Amino acid sequence: MDAVSLLLADSRFPGGGHVHSGGLEEVVSRKLVTAERDLPGFLHGRLWTAGLLGAVFAAASAHAARRGVRSGHWLRLDAEFDARTPSHAQREASRAQGRGTARAGRLAWPVVRDLLAVTPRPHHPIVVGALSGRPREAALTVAYLAVSGPASAAVRLLGFDPLNVNAMVAALAPELDAVADEAAGTAGVDPSALPAPAAPALDLFAEAHLRHHKEEVRLFAS
Repeated sequence: MDAVSLLLADSRFPGGGHVHSGGLEEVVSRKLVTAERDLPGFLHGRLWTAGLLGAVFAAASAHAARRGVRSGHWLRLDAEFDARTPSHAQREASRAQGRGTARAGRLAWPVVRDLLAVTPRPHHPIVVGALSGRPREAALTVAYLAVSGPASAAVRLLGFDPLNVNAMVAALAPELDAVADEAAGTAGVDPSALPAPAAPALDLFAEAHLRHHKEEVRLFAS
């Protein structure tokens, strides 16, 4: 990974990712993840659904940024990501993270200003791709964040041993590479033809979490 990708994947990057659990908080509240042995399955499933979708659009956005596309292409990418994200809660979480990442990155990367001029609340993978400009690296960054966020949340929510949780993320390295390779392979296709991996359960959990978040105090926004 290049330096920009490392910066974007760093948990200390002030993009607001620390307030999102990737659906884990709702899953924990339903007691579907209660022990450390339950977490790898959740991370694997999230990586190959929401993680792959984000990686695909990050790669496409990076490809677009490198080519210097016109504003209409950014709108198409944004609309196509919306179309592949049926959950309103998931769309809002993605836009919140995208806006936070854009605010943190616009001072250093002028391309973000062009993106924000077209869509003030871009989706997170599209922002990451625009900042990176390298399809595979952008895809790998977003794929990694798709599992590292919930993994970190598991430590906070359930008190899991952080060393064991880190080992679980490390064990996903071959799959992270596979997701990045698959996403990068589609980077140059028309936005309407991009893959659409789905996770109906995560969508339903996201909607439930949003309702509960309004009714009671929750640790994470999503």
